[in-house]
Amino acid sequence: MSLNKVGTEEPVGTLSKSLLLFGLNWLDAQLTIIWVRLNVATEGNALMASLLNHSELSFLVFKLAIGGFAAYILYRCSHLPLARRGLTAALIVYCGIMIVHAATGCFALGWQGPVQALAYVGSLPGAFVSLFA
Repeated sequence: MSLNKVGTEEPVGTLSKSLLLFGLNWLDAQLTIIWVRLNVATEGNALMASLLNHSELSFLVFKLAIGGFAAYILYRCSHLPLARRGLTAALIVYCGIMIVHAATGCFALGWQGPVQALAYVGSLPGAFVSLFA
């Protein structure tokens, strides 16, 4: 939060959040290309994997078009509570994706710690459910 001219707090603007969403989408696309081309990871989405197999440019254009369209629609409809919540949810998801990309980078460099930590955190929901089963 930042202070406006009269000293009251105002939340981060919707335009800033939409631009951040598009930027994270772009970073996700770039990192995906790097990890796939280095044979460190695979693309989990079958449609996007086929586009990436076709060419990096087609993958990047399609990914940025979808991400840009989503960011634009969420920005233009920001007067609706659902769009504001959707934008926040999308940013949270992309922050999680960035954590996975960071762990993948660590794995590619030979450092297993973050990958093991993510595997542990990923197993927690199943462990929790098994308490009641």
